[in-house]
Amino acid sequence: MGFVSNDILLKKAQKEGYAVGAFNANNMEIVQAIIETAEEEKAPVILQASQGAINYAGVDYITAIVKVASEKASVPVSLHLDHGTDFNQVIKCIRAGFSSVMFDGSKLPLKDNITITKKVVEIAHPIMVSVEGELGRIGGVEDQVSVQALQATMTDPQEALEFVNQTGVDALAIAVGTVHGMRKREAKLDIERIEKIRDLVKIPLVLHGASGVPDSEVKRAVKAGICKINIDTEIRKAFVRGISTFMKENPDEIDPRKILNKAKTEMKEAVREKMRLFGCSWKAM
Repeated sequence: MGFVSNDILLKKAQKEGYAVGAFNANNMEIVQAIIETAEEEKAPVILQASQGAINYAGVDYITAIVKVASEKASVPVSLHLDHGTDFNQVIKCIRAGFSSVMFDGSKLPLKDNITITKKVVEIAHPIMVSVEGELGRIGGVEDQVSVQALQATMTDPQEALEFVNQTGVDALAIAVGTVHGMRKREAKLDIERIEKIRDLVKIPLVLHGASGVPDSEVKRAVKAGICKINIDTEIRKAFVRGISTFMKENPDEIDPRKILNKAKTEMKEAVREKMRLFGCSWKAM
């Protein structure tokens, strides 16, 4: 089928009231696990490559692996750059064939974030590549972000309106209480803030750091207007769990294919659980 843009996937999700799962992919087994599960669940899916993944595997390798998988897939697949903080890296991904990119200027002053994001949009839109922007700071576990500090970094609804109007982005990642890399599912979301931003900006909203969000909060977020949900940590945990379990049961095994196959099985179940939770299963029909 080949790549489609996030814009196509997310507008449908926004209209029908579900969220598309966006899963970080770092190697072939992770890509296979995500695509196979999407086909089994008849779900549209977004495969994301972070700058870390690109540094690890190379943009050409990542693009080629996902391209092969998407061409054989019977469901819509997008290849998306996750948290592109470097303008040149964003452009390299567009040239490599990504169907969607994110420029994360959330650490910049609002004016600079708008200026660079708008420039990315001007380059991407003529060639049908969608653009995600970010406003507000989403903390990380390593940052030891306190509740008070987290509140101070949340996305301001009026700034979100200004940002969207001036940049023309297709989707907006907002900071509403999640934390990157959280291993315990205990994040509390500011649902009222999501609703206020949704009513103002009218475009699909994105939730980052969702691995640490309880199922009940995820459902409330989707109902409030979240259309794309990023998952990375829980896939990593499933990958490691699968390998650890297999090696305990087969300590003398040296065939990486057998070892990684167990990891793939664990990841598929993690992806399946999220797709059903987000409501995107059977939405590719």
